[in-house]
Amino acid sequence: MDSKYGARDNSAGENLIVAAPFFKELPEATVKQATAQIVTRRHPAGQVLLLENDWGNSVYFILDGWVKIRTYNLDGKEVTLNILGKGELFGEMAPLEEVPRSTDVITLATTMIGSMPAQDFVSLLNSEPQAGIRLAKLMARRLRQVNRRLRLRESDSQSRVADVLLFLADGQGTLGSQGMVEIPNLPHRELSSLSGLARETVTRVLSKLEKKGVITRERDVIRIPSIEALDRLLV
Repeated sequence: MDSKYGARDNSAGENLIVAAPFFKELPEATVKQATAQIVTRRHPAGQVLLLENDWGNSVYFILDGWVKIRTYNLDGKEVTLNILGKGELFGEMAPLEEVPRSTDVITLATTMIGSMPAQDFVSLLNSEPQAGIRLAKLMARRLRQVNRRLRLRESDSQSRVADVLLFLADGQGTLGSQGMVEIPNLPHRELSSLSGLARETVTRVLSKLEKKGVITRERDVIRIPSIEALDRLLV
């Protein structure tokens, strides 16, 4: 049944849930028990999945598609904090801390989400040490990414755009043809929000990077021939 929460798609999602990186190498029986109550839904692009200050009663796994994590600054301007794709999870902090959500989450494309009851997620962490270690590693990676982006806030526009591309490659990059790393070709407004630059500046820098051969672009994907070459642009 379709609803404002999206269309249920449990039959298509069961195998994707078990294959999610968070559950990789955990005992099969543990995974089966933990995922027994997960409900999968397919959501259209632009749908708000979570709102800041909502109370958290579920943890969410992205089985397909993309979402952005959004908040607002003191001037009321939208700020994109992160872009998450297939294999990532979100909404895990609110049930752990027993506090309201701190950000909004919105789909950027048609996205399949598996929602796990918060108490099942907490029980999994309490009963399976490897699950807790996996979550800790995920939090450490996200913190490392944010710290690097903060250090580059005063850098030139090329460095900041290059860093956003590296940020996306670290979190969402996949290995494509000829060894190139592929990342989603997001709308420039999202790259603008991630970098803190004007959208026009982002467009201009991307064109420069493409002319230099540092990236290639198609409608849905940006290809990076050499991560090392892109990393050398950071100053």
